[in-house]
Amino acid sequence: MKPKMLQPILKDYLWGGTRLKEEYGFVTDKSIAAEAWMLSSHRDGRNLEEDVPILIKLIDARDKLSVQVHPDNDYALRVEGEPGKTEMWYIVDHEPGAQLIYGFKRKLSREEFECRIRDNTLDEVMNYVPVHKGDVFFIPAGTLHAIGAGILIAEIQQNSNTTYRVSDYGRLGADGKPRPLHVEKALDVTKTEPPTVPYGQIGNTINYPFGTVRQLANCEYFTVDHITLHGLYQPQTENFVHLLVLDGEITVGDIKAAKGGSIYIPAGFSVSIAGHAQLLCSTQKS
Repeated sequence: MKPKMLQPILKDYLWGGTRLKEEYGFVTDKSIAAEAWMLSSHRDGRNLEEDVPILIKLIDARDKLSVQVHPDNDYALRVEGEPGKTEMWYIVDHEPGAQLIYGFKRKLSREEFECRIRDNTLDEVMNYVPVHKGDVFFIPAGTLHAIGAGILIAEIQQNSNTTYRVSDYGRLGADGKPRPLHVEKALDVTKTEPPTVPYGQIGNTINYPFGTVRQLANCEYFTVDHITLHGLYQPQTENFVHLLVLDGEITVGDIKAAKGGSIYIPAGFSVSIAGHAQLLCSTQKS
């Protein structure tokens, strides 16, 4: 198998916008393009026949997403029949004043967490964080979170689509009814404490002849680097590599890709990446 340009799978969730269509040229007959699944072998949307353990998205949040949490592997495999979901966000762009929810301001008991869900006072204890371009948020399974309105992110995650909604602000779904919450499951899996992982403008940046590499995430499920490319770059890994072009243009063999380009490079395939671009380079953990 040779390197392959992947076509995004578009999702039209109610909170989404139109930037993925207007700025990236992604095609859909829906008025909303909330998510573009750039690398996926998941049953809910597959653009790669080979199974890979990570799923990569571009997400355009015109409105805020639900307050939610994802289970870990043990719980998800037992209850949902698929892996858990640890993920990472890279802030591609945002509107002025945009913010997101990342964990809690302080530690809560399970009882207080449940009480605040029931009486709609959760907002008082959630950790709101203003965002900036290039910010990174690593979100281990069990972390309460929500993308705020006016944020465009790249998300790298485990190959899972299990989400437990804790609050959806009383919004109505396409059927005119409130979208379902998953309170009991959320109570089972949520870590009711402040974040313990650094976030924001994190990640060491190393200079190379071809540009710079900033390490964004290095966990048991995936590694992610931000690459500023001005020349020729050769990834050094025995695993597959996924390239997401954030800006500029690159050439990989006979493949040319511009902003929004999604290239899958199979394991063991040696390539050179040439061009001038901003890239996210992701792979599974060795």
